Amino acid sequence: MQRRQFLKGLSAAGVLCSLGLAGCALPRSPQSYLIGGGRRAQDRYVVQALNLDGSLRYELPLPDRGHGMAVHPHLPLAVCHARRPGGFLSLFDHAEGRLLQVREADSQRHYYGHGVFSADGRRLFTTEGVDDSSEGIIGVYALAADRLEKVAEYRGFGIGPHEIRLLPNGNLVVGVGGVHTLGRKPLNLNTMAPSLSYLDATTGELLEQATLADKHLSIRHLAVTHDGEVFTGQQYRGEPDDYPPLIVRHRPGQPLQTLGGTTLDWARFNHYIASIAVTDTLIAATSPPGNCYGLWHRHSGELIRIAPLSDASGASAKGENIWLGSGQGGISRLDSGGREQRFYSAYQWDNHWALIDA
Repeated sequence: MQRRQFLKGLSAAGVLCSLGLAGCALPRSPQSYLIGGGRRAQDRYVVQALNLDGSLRYELPLPDRGHGMAVHPHLPLAVCHARRPGGFLSLFDHAEGRLLQVREADSQRHYYGHGVFSADGRRLFTTEGVDDSSEGIIGVYALAADRLEKVAEYRGFGIGPHEIRLLPNGNLVVGVGGVHTLGRKPLNLNTMAPSLSYLDATTGELLEQATLADKHLSIRHLAVTHDGEVFTGQQYRGEPDDYPPLIVRHRPGQPLQTLGGTTLDWARFNHYIASIAVTDTLIAATSPPGNCYGLWHRHSGELIRIAPLSDASGASAKGENIWLGSGQGGISRLDSGGREQRFYSAYQWDNHWALIDA
């Protein structure tokens, strides 16, 4: 996918909300807020926190474009990861809006944009790669005194890892894209080998790998439920006129299962799924190049609808609600029945965000 260009702030949207028109009625909650990467004028990149009504709590500078967020399970800490091939991790206090550390990537390493804390919060696991080979690395960082220090590397599971998530049992699951890149240019599309890889969090041992029949489906983005079901979003790197299903579900030891949708439905996503959020009843996934999001029934996997959302980006679930973001500044809330309320603000989002419920 080519570099996605964020759009200018929507001044017209502010006018619509000031007029009290429909779609701008989300209640403000000072207790809950969203954190994620954003962009300002002249390619100035930030990590930002917004209230649920779209108003800004704070912004912190980033050296370059941000991507995924890792939130500490107990402390008001979070990490913004650089977009691949990234050169930094940014550790900050998300309650006070205070920058604590910007750590540069090690020599001959780059970040792939995602990370996750262990259940006890003592370690951060990040997806990384070796510069000249794209060999996958899981960087293991110890957290002490508001600083991250690398203490180990896990390897041996493939090339081009992207999102990493924590499983309920404390182990790790990684979406391995399988693509060797020079910068962002793919070099091995004819031989790519994506997988969904399960790792022991303590030793890095590869426990299981699940693969798709179509090797051009690069496994990238993940969501994990409280009972251990994994949902994966793919980027299709095959023929431009082919539109295979882009989301599968998986439980360890079982086959991968695709979600519902016709070929024309999957064509709406333009070969790319960015973020996935899952509740007890619903599955939602965003597509920036498709300018839309999809909504499915959780248990049947049946497609409910595909709805327009310009530059659709972040997706987070809290309770029975799903929150979706837009690179144009939108915030949408889906309730348990899939009904949508939408609010536009002047602050643009990147692909991923996290919902903080203090």
